[in-house]
Amino acid sequence: MQDIQELINNTERYKTVLLQKKFESKKNTVAYVLSEGHPRVLKWFVPGLRQNMDIEYSILRKGYSDVPMPSPLEKDTENNVLVMSYIIGKNICDIINDPGIRLDEKQKVVCQLSEWFVQFHTFFRTENEFRIRGDATLRNFILSKNQIWGVDFEESRIGKPAEDVATLSVSLLTTDPMFTDEKFQLCQHFLDTYRKTVKWNLENINAEIAYAMLEQIQWRPKDELLLRKYARKIRERGLLMTRHYS
Repeated sequence: MQDIQELINNTERYKTVLLQKKFESKKNTVAYVLSEGHPRVLKWFVPGLRQNMDIEYSILRKGYSDVPMPSPLEKDTENNVLVMSYIIGKNICDIINDPGIRLDEKQKVVCQLSEWFVQFHTFFRTENEFRIRGDATLRNFILSKNQIWGVDFEESRIGKPAEDVATLSVSLLTTDPMFTDEKFQLCQHFLDTYRKTVKWNLENINAEIAYAMLEQIQWRPKDELLLRKYARKIRERGLLMTRHYS
């Protein structure tokens, strides 16, 4: 992984930038900085992911006025850097997994998450196809001023809304603590809210959730047996039956 300080130290246009915080990222280097006193996010893409930078910039540029997401301030093609507005708030993953937050408050957040996906899928839908956000995990959402904001769109692509919904469902179920009754309730609430709002069907959602769960194994090999167990149960029984008889 590239070190953001290397970019700041060695690139003239970023030498006045003050590093505030580094963010976790599987592929690229992401940091919160101050640029001339203004809060900004720098996302430094590795050379082989230039196309991902173009995808993310395109999504932000088209959608930020209509869907809660960062504003794209600059695409630095020379250095493979996106400069974006910084969303101040609390990460949704931390909220959902906080034992001190009541279930009804978490259900409200999950409902807002569902509404965000409806907004995204509706806005980017064309007559013939859907665009999905991709990498739809809890970590890629922030609660700011009672509104959900999405971040990180480099994996956005044409696909089925059920793929996004399934990935978010798996993130709900498998972040620590995993597969609790509360997590199953939140997951069901998320799915029900989305279904009630949209005019299209979530086809084969149990199979989509099972598949998305198996995809997690590459990142979490230590949990492989548990992930395979619940993927099989959800595919065969469905979410509700798995909750009551797991």
